[in-house]
Amino acid sequence: MDTITHGIAGALISKAVFGGEDMFRSAPMNRARILTWSLMLGAIFPDSDIFREWFSSNPLLVLTWHRSITHSLVCMPFFALFLAAVTRRFLRWRKWDAPSFLALAGIYAIGILSHIFLDLVTSFGTMIWSPLAWSRPAWDLIFIIDFTFTALLLCPQILAWVYRQSEGLRNRAIITWSVLALASLGVAALLKNVGAPISVETAVTIIMLFAAFFLLPATRGTGLRVRYATWNRAGLLAAMLYVVAALYAQRAALDRVRQFASLFQLQVESLGALPFPPSLWHWDGLVSTAHGVYEVRLDLSEARSHASIEHRYYPDAIPNPYIDRAKRLPEVQTVLWFSRFPVTRFHKEGSDAIVEIYDARFPQVRRDRPASFTYRVKMDESGAVLSQGWERE
Repeated sequence: MDTITHGIAGALISKAVFGGEDMFRSAPMNRARILTWSLMLGAIFPDSDIFREWFSSNPLLVLTWHRSITHSLVCMPFFALFLAAVTRRFLRWRKWDAPSFLALAGIYAIGILSHIFLDLVTSFGTMIWSPLAWSRPAWDLIFIIDFTFTALLLCPQILAWVYRQSEGLRNRAIITWSVLALASLGVAALLKNVGAPISVETAVTIIMLFAAFFLLPATRGTGLRVRYATWNRAGLLAAMLYVVAALYAQRAALDRVRQFASLFQLQVESLGALPFPPSLWHWDGLVSTAHGVYEVRLDLSEARSHASIEHRYYPDAIPNPYIDRAKRLPEVQTVLWFSRFPVTRFHKEGSDAIVEIYDARFPQVRRDRPASFTYRVKMDESGAVLSQGWERE
């Protein structure tokens, strides 16, 4: 999950469960705002591991380091205690009314746990048992960037702010709706650019839903009768229901992938159904066999029809000495350890041999762009490595 969504989730949990308040209120700092800030910071803290990547030339840290120690259930208590100690010291320096050390430690622990959970539901994999074990569990429920899920976490917090007081209500409602409507159009344009477009009807429906939530309750002030915490609790409940819906959708998608493998009598080594933008209806079915990976794009809104199944097959290159040599490289072994659906390709560029390995788990949303996480090894005729690294667009 992206870091911004993690922070939004942390703030929502604080407001819905622990009586937290808006972080940017003009009122003096109090315990309620401190709780929100702390839970939000705890929720984004695990992604602080990216700073090491900024100061390292190792291109494989994204595999071996990201989502490891800072995302570990084993290490979580130590990070929570450390963050609580730093926060207490800062609050005393500022002379603010601070929660107790144990309360802060608990808040930070919940924030970190929310981050670990929201990373687990994606397909990238999270090393939750590091440093005891370096496996990467992944639940494959939600795409790494899911605008619908982010909106479910964010919009209730905005609604709670809009309807917190009657003064200036209509202006706040109109301005907020206008900003969200423009943001919706921007997201629609972005999805179209990456090859996962939403229909015009869907975009209009989203804008109308924003109008129903932000403008209609403002006409008679009915939104003022909803308590601040109630808006946020509704958002937290909606986000939880979204994850449950994703779980059921994934099961339906997995069932279709299994039927696909059975229909084509594939010798399955592993299979999966991974979320595919832009909605819960869309999934990327993958079947790994001894000689390659099959991919079938699924739309759960469509009726099942064996006659209309469209799929792609990504065959592994025929083994040769160059491929064997490349796979013995420590860097390539790391890539293969990370990959769940690896595909090996081979071709010649003049007298140089090119071996490419990519993970079909990360969908090639646009066919005119190279697949994500493609590792490229270039060798001369003798098999000496000339260069290696991630393929860039």
